[in-house]
Amino acid sequence: SSVILILTKLYDFNLGSVTESSLWRSTDYGTTYEKLNDKVGLKTVLSYLYVNPTNKRKIMLLSDPEIESSILISSDEGATYQKYRLTFYIQSLLFHPKQEDWVLAYSLDQKLYSSMDFGRRWQLMHERITPNRFYWSVAGLDKEADLVHMEVRTTDGYAHYLTCRIQECAETTRSGPFARSIDISSLVVQDEYIFIQVTTGGRASYYVSYRREAFAQIKLPKYSLPKDMHIISTDENQVFAAVQEWNQNDTYNLYISDTRGIYFTLAMENIKSSRGLMGNIIIELYEVAGIKGIFLANKKVDDQVKTYITYNKGRDWRLLQAPDVDLRGSPVHCLLPFCSLHLHLQLSENPYSSGRISSKETAPGLVVATGNIGPELSYTDIGVFISSDGGNTWRQIFDEEYNVWFLDWGGALVAMKHTPLPVRHLWVSFDEGHSWDKYGFTSVPLFVDGALVEAGMETHIMTVFGHFSLRSEWQLVKVDYKSIFSRHCTKEDYQTWHLLNQGEPCVMGERKIFKKRKPGAQCALGRDHSGSVVSEPCVCANWDFECDYGYERHGESQCVPAFWYNPASPSKDCSLGQSYLNSTGYRRIVSNNCTDGLREKYTAKAQMCPGKAPRGLHVVTTDGRLVAEQGHNATFIILMEEGDLQRTNIQLDFGDGIAVSYANFSPIEDGIKHVYKSAGIFQVTAYAENNLGSDTAVLFLHVVCPVEHVHLRVPFVAIRNKEVNISAVVWPSQLGTLTYFWWFGNSTKPLITLDSSISFTFLAEGTNTITVQVAAGNALIQDTKEIAVHEYFQSQLLSFSPNLDYHNPDIPEWRQDIGNVIKRALVKVTSVPEDQILIAVFPGLPTSAELFILPPKNLTERRKGNEGDLEQIVETLFNALNQNLVQFELKPGVQVIVYVTQLTLAPLVDSSAGHSSSAMLMLLSVVFVGLAVFLIYKFKRKIPWINIYAQVQHDKEQEMIGSVSQSENAPKITLSDFTEPEELLDKELDTRVIGGIATIANSESTKEIPNCTSV
Repeated sequence: SSVILILTKLYDFNLGSVTESSLWRSTDYGTTYEKLNDKVGLKTVLSYLYVNPTNKRKIMLLSDPEIESSILISSDEGATYQKYRLTFYIQSLLFHPKQEDWVLAYSLDQKLYSSMDFGRRWQLMHERITPNRFYWSVAGLDKEADLVHMEVRTTDGYAHYLTCRIQECAETTRSGPFARSIDISSLVVQDEYIFIQVTTGGRASYYVSYRREAFAQIKLPKYSLPKDMHIISTDENQVFAAVQEWNQNDTYNLYISDTRGIYFTLAMENIKSSRGLMGNIIIELYEVAGIKGIFLANKKVDDQVKTYITYNKGRDWRLLQAPDVDLRGSPVHCLLPFCSLHLHLQLSENPYSSGRISSKETAPGLVVATGNIGPELSYTDIGVFISSDGGNTWRQIFDEEYNVWFLDWGGALVAMKHTPLPVRHLWVSFDEGHSWDKYGFTSVPLFVDGALVEAGMETHIMTVFGHFSLRSEWQLVKVDYKSIFSRHCTKEDYQTWHLLNQGEPCVMGERKIFKKRKPGAQCALGRDHSGSVVSEPCVCANWDFECDYGYERHGESQCVPAFWYNPASPSKDCSLGQSYLNSTGYRRIVSNNCTDGLREKYTAKAQMCPGKAPRGLHVVTTDGRLVAEQGHNATFIILMEEGDLQRTNIQLDFGDGIAVSYANFSPIEDGIKHVYKSAGIFQVTAYAENNLGSDTAVLFLHVVCPVEHVHLRVPFVAIRNKEVNISAVVWPSQLGTLTYFWWFGNSTKPLITLDSSISFTFLAEGTNTITVQVAAGNALIQDTKEIAVHEYFQSQLLSFSPNLDYHNPDIPEWRQDIGNVIKRALVKVTSVPEDQILIAVFPGLPTSAELFILPPKNLTERRKGNEGDLEQIVETLFNALNQNLVQFELKPGVQVIVYVTQLTLAPLVDSSAGHSSSAMLMLLSVVFVGLAVFLIYKFKRKIPWINIYAQVQHDKEQEMIGSVSQSENAPKITLSDFTEPEELLDKELDTRVIGGIATIANSESTKEIPNCTSV
């Protein structure tokens, strides 16, 4: 087509966004351009331009999502447009490889949409799609043309591989070709292969599906232990994979597979890697186009990077022989292996530059690359080199870096200096770089940003774009080479050449003869040009075979078993009475066309399958975790290293009284599902047996219910050097095994227990922070409380006028604020130092509190006084309270009076022997009297709202406040409980709260702690 479309955007660095865009169209190969802003909307800001790969007349434009969400569609090569509003923001598009109107759109909120009318109408397919992990079906492999492969993320941080048709992607019609969860960003669908990654226990496993067969685990050498894997190529029914192993950081090993992509063997170690502009990994491996089997690789050898070449897909590698002479014709003294030619193998990330290395299918044997001559690859003293015979010999064509493009199907070369300075000239060669003609393409030097050269363009037109100055407008320069090509090539304009590998004519099992244009013939090759003339098979030799999986190369051609590999062990799929192919240790290189010779000797031999007892039995969960949720499916996978899959009986005992049995492995390939109805730790046992033996595997599975809330129960005040009981209450109550992590003060390491309570002794006075974290499966919750630690203290229970209860929401924040108000009121009335008073308001109704009288913080003052001073402070506070002097205004018109509820609860507590470690009642008779007084008061008042306390409690936050006594639980009290004081002692009555204890007990009894039930 003669149409060229160009989209330009103006970026405002102050605003950090694109503020304007312009769309330009040419219909005469770039001679003239028309601005189309009025046809797309004068105020429309465009972000991307897409050309339909199957019908280049169809164009799609996307608006800038920061301004609006719309799409513009053209069916006449961009002459006119229709605009459609969208309800989502498109991040990227993927066109169907065959159907021109089918498009997938990935939105900014990670949803996948589909359209079957070239973007006019859209339908949501799925949410939570991993970026760039969705693929169209492959013709001839997938049954439906509208099938989509996609990686879907789940809320628990995992991903799944799903497929569905674009118009039938409901939950019931989706398919999961791989039953287990997979690693995020691991799905790759490429040609005949589908790849996924699953990490279990910190170790990654890779799986492959060949031609949509069932997934099989990829077999790398046993101790490669990969950290990372990248699929390099899937051409010619073989997988090239770069694997970073456990001991590598900036290099990768190259592995090549068999046809099915399962068994991989090492092709080269320590290939250099680097990071691209977008943070992507770049493996410095390059496949030469036009001739199969030729690869170039940059290998790190003793901290030096050297370039190697192979002609048989990685079986044999050698260094590149440097040119005999330099650009000026002077001899080059470069002796292998100490000196050789090294090339930069990174492909260009800019589509408008040629990159540092290039080759074309239409120009077999021609390779142009930037590099240097010396002991290692250099980034300073570089030039441009060319090979006309597939990398056997090289010549230098420039002593600086140049962009070199292929013109006329590879029949001519165009070069332009790669420099930040403005240029005016370019060079053209018709003899593969032996000579160059210089042409001026602009009268004013141009800062070149790139060049557009359509692959295989018969029009011989090149569009160069850039700026005359850093502030000038875009400049487009059309370079037309038609006048240089005087005529079309005839038979007399061609010559033949033989592909050799260091003089050996057999490359990849065949002799190949190519044709190319004679040097100096300025004729056009044309679309029907073919570089290959003759190919004939060769007799199979050693270099046509690589070592099979489990074997390693010793010397030039001998393959011997690795120390970890047992060649006598057949596949697990090999059943008694069947036959299998027993490897000789060699396999013919994929796509190698050799015949006869060593082929029969190295071909795998058929043998009968021996019966084998099961060995290496393993049972794992699909996600590799040892935790499952109660009421949800737990899926188990049974694996066996050796044995007969078809003749081995399998039994799986789930540990909860349920077991299942299978006659062979066929029904359980996708896993065995089971739902646990209760929480706990279950011993899952797998048992495999055939007539030759048996094996057993055990897994301990923790079945949990999600924890929702934890409350830390601690006393408000404790005595230094005295043990304190601390406990945690967890909701729901039946969660199975929980792990508790306790932090005290500034400690950086927790105390870990399986019990919900712990005893601790504080060695220093002051305010200490206690934090508990509770772990159940993947859930982790925590609570934090503070405790005041002192040498001695006294405490007093407080109650309030009933009007306070009307305004009590019974939440921790309110209780804390009320405590601060009471404290200020006491200080104001009594002048007792603020740091010697601590108020703790209890949960529940009626509202009650505890007053703690603490020793002075100042050590000097403490030495001057004694413990008896607290008695004076207590008396002062007691007098103020008894005279109703302590009151506060809760809100306008609501005056609250603070009363003494009972005599001193802890007369005086210190660190001497025989005393409790926390404030407790000493006289149970006092407790009985206090309770009786409160109950009589309560029932004599006949206040209407008393009777609805239990109902109100349901709607209020439940908080369990730890007692300062050593009993763990406050018992539920009813009137029938008040019989004899001895019975109260037997029941370990919590004596902390006196007037409020019955209400607290009711609070606990009216809100049932939920249990975790089956779903």
